Amino acid sequence: MPSLTTLSDWLAYCERLHPKTIELGLERVKAVAQRMGLQLGCPVITVAGTNGKGSTCAMLESILRQAGYRTGVYTSPHLVCFEERLRLQGEPVQADQLLPSFERVEQARRASHEISLSYFEFTTLAILDCIAGSGVDVAVLEVGLGGRLDAVNIIDADCAIITSIDLDHMELLGPDRESIGREKAGVMRAGRPVVISDPIPPQSVIDHAAAIHADLWRSGRDFNVNGDKQQWGWAGRGRRYGGMAYPALRGANQLVNAAGVLAALTALRECLPVSAQAVRNGLACVELPGRFQIIPGQPTLVLDVAHNPHSVAALTANLDAMGYYPTTHAVFGVMVDKDLPPMLARITPLVDRWYFTDLPTPRAASAAELRDRCEALNPRVATHASTHADPLAALRAALAAADPADRIVVFGSFYTVGGVLKEGVPRLHAQHLKP
Repeated sequence: MPSLTTLSDWLAYCERLHPKTIELGLERVKAVAQRMGLQLGCPVITVAGTNGKGSTCAMLESILRQAGYRTGVYTSPHLVCFEERLRLQGEPVQADQLLPSFERVEQARRASHEISLSYFEFTTLAILDCIAGSGVDVAVLEVGLGGRLDAVNIIDADCAIITSIDLDHMELLGPDRESIGREKAGVMRAGRPVVISDPIPPQSVIDHAAAIHADLWRSGRDFNVNGDKQQWGWAGRGRRYGGMAYPALRGANQLVNAAGVLAALTALRECLPVSAQAVRNGLACVELPGRFQIIPGQPTLVLDVAHNPHSVAALTANLDAMGYYPTTHAVFGVMVDKDLPPMLARITPLVDRWYFTDLPTPRAASAAELRDRCEALNPRVATHASTHADPLAALRAALAAADPADRIVVFGSFYTVGGVLKEGVPRLHAQHLKP
């Protein structure tokens, strides 16, 4: 056993273990989990999809906690610190709580002929082990990438939710929505409920549910939403909620996520009953940093981890609905493999000044590369763009240039938004107010 005494030690060790950053497949991680005897011992909801997973997990957590359940929620990646990936009773896990679980994973890995685990696989097993030992009443697990071959999928969920499906990670999941949908559908289990939040899902998802006889809940068929500017309602399979306030998470796309959440809770009402009041209170107080998050103050500051064409389209629609701002400044950093042309085609008409940033990972596009690619798509960018060494430097430049009536949008990778959040954005914001 290596001499590892802190969470930072373990995370650095995990980064060195496996030759690949991402390697899909369940054989290795399943073998170690079996050696550990890993079982969660409570109802499990798995959340897969391209966009909306974090919001869906946050709404589930908020409603279930309002209903009195002890919750364990695993999401990834984190924004600021690793401990955010596991929330127990709504709070990030303490680093010391994770250490025994990392040790158990390592012992099982070594006992299994020193199976090589990726960073995500090792940390996922540690977090699942921590959930198993924490005495929670219900676990909510966000799938990291894809579904069928993601490490989270070693757990047989009592209900699966598949959120929106769009083009992302195509080098791993396939070239189109049908291929990607087929991978997401791998989280389904025979005879168990699966909720499809996407209003227009790929046929591959529907076909797989039929093939394994999953209990399919489809938006527009098994549940529906309606509403006006003040309130909304949901109805589906013997349950109805009316006159509800809109979810506290901003953006029109959040109603799609909330509808899927209510379908999942309705499907599980025999083992996880929740009251209408818990639903109302949970949706009213849900919080999730970095999802169309508006920081109070002047200039207006918006944070969003939109980093693929579908999520950037949603961000653009939400920005457009905010009203008029004399100038919109955009701080942007993203991974090199993202499909930039459709992303920029959507949001560029709303952006007046760009602040491209480097990110602290070799997978990221450099700020200079982003500027060049944006200029190639829209020459106007050339006279209104700058490059910066990190997200905080980019935000400082935007704050220095912006007038109080302007708007700054920080978007792209989790590294981009996390890079400004970890520095205390509200305090930084206040320091740069212009007289």
